[in-house]
Amino acid sequence: MYLSDGPKTKEKAPYLEPFKFIARLFSPYWLACIPLSAIIIVVWHTAVAAQNNVEITVQGTSEVANLQGYLNMIWVLIAAILVIFMNAGFCMLETGLCRQKNAVNILAKNLIVFALASIAYWMIGYSLMFGQGNPFIGAGGWFLSGTSETYGLKPFPEGLPVPVHFLFQVAFAGTAATIVSGAVAERIKFVDFLIFSLVLTGISYPITGHWAWGGGWLGTLGFKDFAGSTVVHLVGGCAALTGAAILGPRLGKYNSDGRINAMPGHNLGIATLGCLILWIGWFGFNPGSELAVNQAVPYIAVTTNLAGAAGGIAATVTSWLKDGKPDLSMIINGILAGLVAITAGCNLVSYWGAVAIGIIAGIIVVYAVSLFDNLKIDDPVGAVSVHLVNGIWGTLAVGIFADPNIPIAPSEGAVAGLFHGNFSLIITQIIGIVSVAAFTLILSAIVWMALKSTLGIRVGQDEEMEGLDVGEHGMEAYSGFVKETDFLMGSPSGGMSGEVRSSSEI
Repeated sequence: MYLSDGPKTKEKAPYLEPFKFIARLFSPYWLACIPLSAIIIVVWHTAVAAQNNVEITVQGTSEVANLQGYLNMIWVLIAAILVIFMNAGFCMLETGLCRQKNAVNILAKNLIVFALASIAYWMIGYSLMFGQGNPFIGAGGWFLSGTSETYGLKPFPEGLPVPVHFLFQVAFAGTAATIVSGAVAERIKFVDFLIFSLVLTGISYPITGHWAWGGGWLGTLGFKDFAGSTVVHLVGGCAALTGAAILGPRLGKYNSDGRINAMPGHNLGIATLGCLILWIGWFGFNPGSELAVNQAVPYIAVTTNLAGAAGGIAATVTSWLKDGKPDLSMIINGILAGLVAITAGCNLVSYWGAVAIGIIAGIIVVYAVSLFDNLKIDDPVGAVSVHLVNGIWGTLAVGIFADPNIPIAPSEGAVAGLFHGNFSLIITQIIGIVSVAAFTLILSAIVWMALKSTLGIRVGQDEEMEGLDVGEHGMEAYSGFVKETDFLMGSPSGGMSGEVRSSSEI
């Protein structure tokens, strides 16, 4: 019996063992859950399918649109903060490239200018720029009192809320005024600069901005300036050029025999830091101008960075070949020139186009600085060369390099430039440049001349020699340090600083 039964038992064991093993691990209650779980999954799947057919197409779509609207709002708010933070970059850049005796004055101008811009733009500037008036000038919704439709915005969530859009745009208005600060540095009266800044940010900048961005005649014509090579930088550069020309050069800058005296900045360390802050801020300036969160944002960030990098390299090489040594101030201005130039077309050009635009900008800025010096237009920080000259170049570059084949190009209505068979766009760009420049130059000249004939826009000779920090503000940025005037005026080392401190205390 043993011999016959044994083999039969051994044959059945392999088939039964897995089931016996599972039975030992799970109680009957656990085993009963298996078919119950299957039933729950089937019912859940059926319910989700039904919801997809009914709710997602109605309520679900609205929720997705709201989420997209909130993401757009948060991104533009962050971008606005980055652009506002660029004021710190301008503070450091301009202060570092000027002499120490004027440091307080330059810091004060750059700090107060955004405060002035915020109030002027809130009162009338935003309405003049985006109000639905006529093709030349906007109107309505003063003091930010209008609805989305008042300013040509789509209602939320399809469009941005009015406060977010205003904050982003006022940051640009402040930038235009800050550009002027560097070109007129070291010899302008503080009160005159404040008055001019109010006119620029409250009236001049919004009017030309309306032409291109507010539904005005330039935008209707097909003018392309995505983030402001013309609207912001050319406008600021034109205002700076007229101010520098009417003010005249700093004392001792140009000799009667034609020689140009260098007046080096006192702290290239903070000037370099200012350049880096501006570079970072530009990632709010350009990508933020998309006014939405989509695939265009990272693409714009890359073209912006490539142009800035190419501009810095090109300026380094150019100044090295031209003057025999690589000039740090030219490296700084080359980076900024590349960033200014790409601003108009950062969403329309290829990566190769962005590099080409940056290289040309870096070369142009080196020679532009020399050109204005030879014309005896004293620009202590090179603001006109960076912003005006390369604002013009960047706007023209759109008409040359606009590429309808880039990844973010729309399927219909893609923009093509000269290199892609479209000659008409560059004509439109030239019309935009000439019209905006002419208006800004004329209005700026009128305001500067009016200030000169009434208040007088330039400080006295003694005050300029001593420094605007003391004459305009009654304080020093570097109290106790030896200043340039200690040697120019023949006082012993530290003597002038001692006189200043005692007079300030009185």
